[in-house]
Amino acid sequence: MNEVIHSFNDDKVAMSSLEVAKLVGSRHHDVMKSIRRLVNRGVIEQPQCRSSFYINNLGHRVPAEAYIFQGTAGKRDSIVVVAQLSPEFTARLVDRWQELEQKAIQDAVPKTMPEALRLAADLAEKNEQLTMVARQQGDRIKSLQNLFESGVTPFEFAKRLNGVNCQQINAELNRRGWLYRDSFGSWRASSKARDLYLTERSGRMERSDGRVMVTATPVLLQRGAAYLHKLYLHEQLPMKKTWDGQFTHDKSTGGEA
Repeated sequence: MNEVIHSFNDDKVAMSSLEVAKLVGSRHHDVMKSIRRLVNRGVIEQPQCRSSFYINNLGHRVPAEAYIFQGTAGKRDSIVVVAQLSPEFTARLVDRWQELEQKAIQDAVPKTMPEALRLAADLAEKNEQLTMVARQQGDRIKSLQNLFESGVTPFEFAKRLNGVNCQQINAELNRRGWLYRDSFGSWRASSKARDLYLTERSGRMERSDGRVMVTATPVLLQRGAAYLHKLYLHEQLPMKKTWDGQFTHDKSTGGEA
């Protein structure tokens, strides 16, 4: 294998398994086999596989499937592969990554005034897009923080979620082990969920015989509200048959979105 040719175009610095094989003096088949073994063992992430080719000793173009290592994670995984395959060539691989990264920096520097102006315009556009995304995410986070307040009952929280059958929410939480019924038939927070997703609000109720009874009402902690909302988005809460399929919410306690 005389020359490795890459047939991929990405912004990230990348290296193919073909080039790894060339650097360590191994057969590409053995490198691919080592990569698959490490992926199966969970040591490295599954790299992308793409069509590429190399120029052999006769000058012929030979097609080949190759794994592509990209970015910081890919750099780390390629070093793991070489350390397993040919540890004596690890330094050579690291040097090659440094060459690729330095070349990427040099290529990114504009060499003419028009290139510099185009780069400035592109950066300005990207910054504007990022600012817009950040603003949208900030509004969404603020909205969800208002929704994920602690101190409301699961029933009250479920009423805010469009389409959820709030009459069945306690039964659903009982199925999940969050709630249980005590000897009086009242819902109580289970030890599994207490102080994690739920807590209890104490109250006092006067009975017909004049005695005062201490009550406990399960209420959501912020983490519990966030988890219920996650279940809602995955359609894992009891839904009404008339639900319109829209995931919306109302941060007021009084009604349904």
